[in-house]
Amino acid sequence: MTINVSRSLLPTPTGLLEIPALPEVAQTVRPVYFSLVVPTYNEGRNIQRIVSILTGLLDQTFPHDYELIVVDDDSPDRTWELAQQMLPDYPQLRVMRRQTERGLSTAVIRGWQVATGQVLGVIDGDLQHPPEVLPQLLQKIAQGADLAVASRHVEGGGTSDWGVVRRFLSRGAQLVGLVILPSVVGRVSDPMSGYFMVRRSAISHCLMNPLGYKILLEVLGRGQVREVAEVGYVFQERQEGESKVTWRQYVEYLGHLVKLRSRGRISRFTAKFPVDRFLRFGLVGLSGVAVDLAAFYLLRVHLGLPIARSTMLSAEVAVINNFLWNDLWTFGDISQNQPGTRQRLKRFLKFNLVCLAGIILQALLVSLLHDAFGMNEFGSKLMAIVLVTFWNFWINLKLSWRVTDVRK
Repeated sequence: MTINVSRSLLPTPTGLLEIPALPEVAQTVRPVYFSLVVPTYNEGRNIQRIVSILTGLLDQTFPHDYELIVVDDDSPDRTWELAQQMLPDYPQLRVMRRQTERGLSTAVIRGWQVATGQVLGVIDGDLQHPPEVLPQLLQKIAQGADLAVASRHVEGGGTSDWGVVRRFLSRGAQLVGLVILPSVVGRVSDPMSGYFMVRRSAISHCLMNPLGYKILLEVLGRGQVREVAEVGYVFQERQEGESKVTWRQYVEYLGHLVKLRSRGRISRFTAKFPVDRFLRFGLVGLSGVAVDLAAFYLLRVHLGLPIARSTMLSAEVAVINNFLWNDLWTFGDISQNQPGTRQRLKRFLKFNLVCLAGIILQALLVSLLHDAFGMNEFGSKLMAIVLVTFWNFWINLKLSWRVTDVRK
């Protein structure tokens, strides 16, 4: 690794994106417990405030045992210079100005490469990540977690004023991730979170190769992360500066997933499949078959409705039955943290959409197995039911029963 030195600025690492097992520090620098990287680009209007807030918070939690590392991508508004001017007043602050690289993910890794902490973290520099969640994340690490993630999709989490389109894109990106890379994306409820901390030992000597903004995917996919913990947080709207969320971020996210899947080495540590919960889901599904047939008989024979209408109505009755039992029993421990009619309605609508997607997927699988592979039509149907059951369970677990609302 080679470095470039410029006055009081941190040296800028070059070469491989790999975190050393032990911090490379000068004799005059004392290693600390916690290193928090703040990647910035044109955050001149926020940098002084966030440094002040973070310092005040961490001074109470880890006095003299932490460091803040601002990694700036040579911002036109000279964010790095504004941060540099604060160095005399904030002894725990360190500043890096990158002039040859760009991108949030690599900025975070470069910051971790010069960090001295046993625990490495990242937080946005625009105050959309509430700093007050840091002590809870640090507590999870102290309790044994290798990775502690701030999530919008667990109890206590949510988004402030997101519109329907942005919510749809966020959830859609997670759904695609569950399909492409379930062993990685499925380990957390909020894989697109940019607010987390990880033990140095869990990612040291792991060659990183990120694409885009979602560094958490790289940590989960390449690191030796055994235990994962999550803490809910409410994503705040930006108060100063311009948002950097564009369609390109979603494209890069998809590219990152494919990259990890096809050529990247995936860590052997994966999420354990919740067998007990899946069995409950399967039993509820069997009850839905009985309800579907009974409702179809009643609508078709006793009420004399047309067969197509009877089929659709009986299927929806079965969906309602399955949702109620799953909400009370299969996922009851999750849904009880989100009580109320509005939250339950959200879960029900998502459950309906997942089931609809499952029906379409089942039809495609039956046609594929029967037409392309010559499998018996009943065998094709049975195989498709089994595969779609796994689909419905996994997607519902990660999406339908992860509804969170900001409590007003």
